[in-house]
Amino acid sequence: MKRIRLSWLPAHVLAWGYAALLLVPLYYFLASAFKDNGAIFSSPLALPTSLSPGNFTRAFELGGLGKAVANSALVTVGGLAVTLFLALPASFALARSTGRAAKMMERAFSLGFLVPTFAALFPTFLLAAATGLFHTRTFMVLLLPATAMPLSVVLLTQFMRTVPPELEEAARMDGAGTLAVLRHIYAPISMPGIAAVVLLNFLNFWNEYLYSLIIIGPDPDQRTTQLALPTLVSTSGTDYGVLTAATVLTLLPVYVVYTVLQRRMQSALITGAVKM
Repeated sequence: MKRIRLSWLPAHVLAWGYAALLLVPLYYFLASAFKDNGAIFSSPLALPTSLSPGNFTRAFELGGLGKAVANSALVTVGGLAVTLFLALPASFALARSTGRAAKMMERAFSLGFLVPTFAALFPTFLLAAATGLFHTRTFMVLLLPATAMPLSVVLLTQFMRTVPPELEEAARMDGAGTLAVLRHIYAPISMPGIAAVVLLNFLNFWNEYLYSLIIIGPDPDQRTTQLALPTLVSTSGTDYGVLTAATVLTLLPVYVVYTVLQRRMQSALITGAVKM
């Protein structure tokens, strides 16, 4: 028993060392949100002398984070809704099809992983100008799902292929249509995949910067959080406490969504295992 325990010692040391590598920067990041520049540079790892929300208040005022967070939420939620609206039926059709056309279509979606972001930047700019949606959040809501479709369709297709065909046959015998089969059989069983797609795309949509910079621009009424944060950086002197506080505020929605979806993903996996 002692030999077995000693054999696990290096693994425990590596695990705790890796945890320290993650926790120390996180502590420094959170502590800096309550400090001024002098305290950040003189004693970076010391506890803040007070927990005053002054930096957070100034971040809201100077960076216009209220509107920025609302714009990011609008673009992200709208993009996720369009992504699921398109990806679920497409994945459902591909999972149930066995012909060559379905395989070619699935490979076409997989080729989307090979398209670099910069390659589509100029055509996207021309499309936004041609449709009259340049400098609007509406175009971002329509654009982001296009970038998420390859991952969403490929991932959901693999989950839907695990659905036993007997369940669909039983539903058909009860008079269920195609939409009912998707809603009541495939979607519930594929909930872990749907949660994974929502989580991954939420992170990508919320943190998207390049296309937002080109399409939306610096308009304070429409810019997202990723465009508002750089406005707090000044060449004459940056208040890093305010900048850190603003970054913390923009990360809070990400943490909340990740926590909620992680729990739902685990519960969905357990429920699916019990049913199977």
